Amino acid sequence: MSLLQDQTVKLRAWAPKSGWLAWRNYDFQLTTYAVLLTMFGLAMAYSNSVGSTHEPLTINSPFVRSIMWGVVAVVVLGLMTVFDYKWLKSFAWPLYLINLGLLVLTLRVGVGTGEAGTAARWVVIAGFQFQFSEMAKIIMVLVFAAFLADRQDKIKSPWTIMQMLIVLGPPWILVLMQPDLGTSLVLVATVAGLLFMSGASLFWLGTLATAVLAAIPFVWTHMADYQQARLLTVLNPWADPQGAGYQVIQAQTAVNAGGIAGKGLTNGQVALPVSSTDFVWGVLAEELGLIGAIVVLVLFTLLLWRMLAASWRATEPFAMLLGAGMATMIFFQVVVNVGMVIGLVPVTGIPLPFVSYGGASLVSLAAGLGTLQSANLRRERPAW
Repeated sequence: MSLLQDQTVKLRAWAPKSGWLAWRNYDFQLTTYAVLLTMFGLAMAYSNSVGSTHEPLTINSPFVRSIMWGVVAVVVLGLMTVFDYKWLKSFAWPLYLINLGLLVLTLRVGVGTGEAGTAARWVVIAGFQFQFSEMAKIIMVLVFAAFLADRQDKIKSPWTIMQMLIVLGPPWILVLMQPDLGTSLVLVATVAGLLFMSGASLFWLGTLATAVLAAIPFVWTHMADYQQARLLTVLNPWADPQGAGYQVIQAQTAVNAGGIAGKGLTNGQVALPVSSTDFVWGVLAEELGLIGAIVVLVLFTLLLWRMLAASWRATEPFAMLLGAGMATMIFFQVVVNVGMVIGLVPVTGIPLPFVSYGGASLVSLAAGLGTLQSANLRRERPAW
């Protein structure tokens, strides 16, 4: 019996009736950590507004737009909290199809942000930019959780892993075509994390991982020169300081310049590419220093702890897998984004959850956290 099945058996004895709410089970810590991280994001948006051509308090500034998206995120969090999360399992496959449609729409009419090097990943509606690949992260967590929840008795089968990869295929290809390598990696990491935590066969997971590693030489020979150069910058960014290594060198310079206490908000001087999204960690480290950087990492650690706690306390497999999938997705993004800034992993364009500028990302994360809170409210408190 897998860990998922064993925990489900233990919890069914006190599972509440569908739709029942227990507000004492609302996890205020979970929400508090997310809000605090969002406040850091607002601070970074303010700093970027001061450093750009926009006045911080004008309607088009990143700061004001971040506040507007923050309000929307709070509303979405509240709505998803009172919405019975079990319905999402029934809607998983329609949401999957809608997700594919939105990703196709992005390929057809998508635009860039205007910053150098950005791909056509945004769709403009009524003057607002929507990045549907960010929504795809949350939607696919729901789809994968629903898929695995219906296959508890087949979780050890290699066919279950193959079916998961088949489900992953279409959105993964569409995201990669934008091109958005970062989001495509997040989707793969989410699948791997969910399979591992749901009790899938380690033998077959190891076999799949070995096959992926064996394919690396083949993939390398078919990569463009600039893609190979970007990967090689991890080993030595100074080999091409004005080209592929420029972003990493500037990010490391900013981190080192911040010191222990930082230069102060809006006082950063190092020019960072894509400073509001991919390299926002560099801005944070320069302006808030090592102290601010550690505080943010501690908040992420506490947030992940509460998400995994919600998963463990859930009363049925779908909710357990939702929590595990959300935690995997956020953990991977944090590790890669921070590692990218300090030069430990290649530059892949993965934003820092809650902190990087982006309305679609913040609202999608709020929807995911609201779903976890919905699961919290619809469980009984265990005897132990």
